[in-house]
Amino acid sequence: MVQRRLRTRSVKKRRVRTPGNRLVTHYGMKKPNAARCSFCKKRLHGVPRVNTSEMRKFPKSSRRPERPYGGTLCSECTRLLLRKVVRGLK
Repeated sequence: MVQRRLRTRSVKKRRVRTPGNRLVTHYGMKKPNAARCSFCKKRLHGVPRVNTSEMRKFPKSSRRPERPYGGTLCSECTRLLLRKVVRGLK
């Protein structure tokens, strides 16, 4: 019997044929959803699609763009927001 923590649909299963011609199941984590912009919900560029444990292994400059609101807003929404802030429209 497979381990209890692997008996769920949130775990990705892959059927693999071994050199001994047996079919076995390999278990792994699913890929997380892509990071999205808070305003327009577009996919963010420069933010990798990896689990948090793998994200910790990346250098800080590879985790998200190095600009204000990087990793939260896309470049277009950041540009619009900064224009509003500078003009005092909030």
